Amino acid sequence: MTAVATSMLHVTKGHGTQNDFVLLDDRQGALDLSADLVRELADRRGGLGADGVIRVIGTQHLPEGAAVLAEEPRARWFMDYRNADGSVAEMCGNGVRVFAAFLERLGLWDAADGELALGTRAGVKRVRRVPVQAGIGDDVWYAVDMGRWFLPGGDEAAGTGSDAVVTVAGVDDARPGLSVDLGNPHVVLALQDEDELTGADLTRAPVVSPVPPNGVNVELVVPLGEDRAPDGSLVGRVRMRVHERGVGETRSCGTGACAAALAVRSWAGAGAPDVWLVDVPGGTVRVSVLPGGHVELAGPALLVATADVDLSALR
Repeated sequence: MTAVATSMLHVTKGHGTQNDFVLLDDRQGALDLSADLVRELADRRGGLGADGVIRVIGTQHLPEGAAVLAEEPRARWFMDYRNADGSVAEMCGNGVRVFAAFLERLGLWDAADGELALGTRAGVKRVRRVPVQAGIGDDVWYAVDMGRWFLPGGDEAAGTGSDAVVTVAGVDDARPGLSVDLGNPHVVLALQDEDELTGADLTRAPVVSPVPPNGVNVELVVPLGEDRAPDGSLVGRVRMRVHERGVGETRSCGTGACAAALAVRSWAGAGAPDVWLVDVPGGTVRVSVLPGGHVELAGPALLVATADVDLSALR
């Protein structure tokens, strides 16, 4: 593909539970999406401000697309996701839902036609519209099969409840953490109560030992117990804050919410719920454990603005 230079760039701003993104329609792969440009767009004072930048690009235009199309030929569109610092990321759970809403806006997907298959660096993701969770005031929810998850520490970590040690500013003493992989890496640690959660200082990156080779997202959680759904099934609830690699603290993290629910479920042991509501600073999402080692994330996605950015003004 041949990159083209342009002085104006049309963008859309969207968010999922206030995890916010700048969205780009670059179906033909004509844009030179450099790390510098990503950082400039995501800058909250000199740019538009965002936790990341998401580009819609034809799957065939990226080297990673070959494996995606071999797995699922219907995955015509690839979610090219970059962290706010310009680094390339595997995927983003909230971003997948916002990406789906953006494809609807562009006329590239109609939810009435059924499931959307899309490409990411963590494989093919499948999205569908679902009813909004009872008691939550959002207008539209999307559910995403996030694919397979696993505990990198294996049975030993599951048995002991941890495979890492995490030091967080504002939290007394280092705490044990449990690693969870959802195509990107996470470490989850439990805090004593909501006061301790509020007092944690995530302006600085938590220190994780052993040091993850490619960085890691760190979720701080407080389990809030379980309730009965109208159908009689158990639903767990957990409150979470997150520090994302390459970004800092964000208002929400989709894969992080999944990791938080899966870690708390693992700690709870036999009989723990398969469905969890995860409260983040930006809202609430639902995490459901699926058969075959998969996990589903459901929640809102909103597109809030469009703009034409003068690229010369960013530099």
